Amino acid sequence: MLLANDWKDYELIDTADGEKLERWGNYTLRRPDPQVIWPPSKNMKLWEYADAHYHRSKSGGGNWEYKKKMPERWTISYGPLSFYIEPTGFKHTGLFPEQAVNWKWIMEKIAAAGRPVRVLNLFAYTGGATVAAAQAGAEVCHVDASKGMVQWAKENIELSGLQDRSVRFIVDDVMKFVQREKRRGKTYDAIIMDPPSYGRGPKGEIWKIEDSLFGFVEECIDILSEDPIFFLINSYTTGFSPQVLSNILSFTVGKKYGGKANSGEVGIPVSNTEVVLPCGIYGRWEK
Repeated sequence: MLLANDWKDYELIDTADGEKLERWGNYTLRRPDPQVIWPPSKNMKLWEYADAHYHRSKSGGGNWEYKKKMPERWTISYGPLSFYIEPTGFKHTGLFPEQAVNWKWIMEKIAAAGRPVRVLNLFAYTGGATVAAAQAGAEVCHVDASKGMVQWAKENIELSGLQDRSVRFIVDDVMKFVQREKRRGKTYDAIIMDPPSYGRGPKGEIWKIEDSLFGFVEECIDILSEDPIFFLINSYTTGFSPQVLSNILSFTVGKKYGGKANSGEVGIPVSNTEVVLPCGIYGRWEK
């Protein structure tokens, strides 16, 4: 398991009974997490000081209970990368801190290439990987079906002082975008994707990861350059083994370009205990 254990502005303080207690910069949030199926620790008094607590609704969704006055959004940094944090109605904050392990890898691979690199980030959300790739000097194309998430990503690029870098932001269904780029003859040296388990495109296009992922990766092969650097897939789909992602990459990218595929879990250590919280899986192909 790869551990995101070098944060300064983020801390996973504790986990208990389906919830996690986190510090995001100067603010502490209490949020649900379905992976936390163990009982409370000995230090539950820490939880009383959470600045905001997300409560799930029995009918779906939920709401935030604020214990003190907080800004609508604030900023945190990971090295040279900066991001806006904002508690949303779906419990998320706009950032997945465990992805820092992939941001580091992305920046290292781009820096080691020793040449101009074009990166395509699909299902790109608020742009954590986009900011990392741009910081490393790559030309980046950021694609997501949500206009609001793409705007958030633009703001993260500006917040990180990268507004002069070559970053293109696209609101579109990712499959249609990839097929359009193929017709145009556009290619990329690296592809990043963070596909949801289920989703809908801006025109109602349906995405189911178990039905769609392999075929989609096959489509992406056609827009890789002659000498690609890496291909990264992230997944939060419950029940998916990391080996599934490694196999997909071996049967697609590896079959055409050689190289090697590997996979595993990402997680965050809990500072108040010796527990590690699993936070998803990754599959990486590299030349």
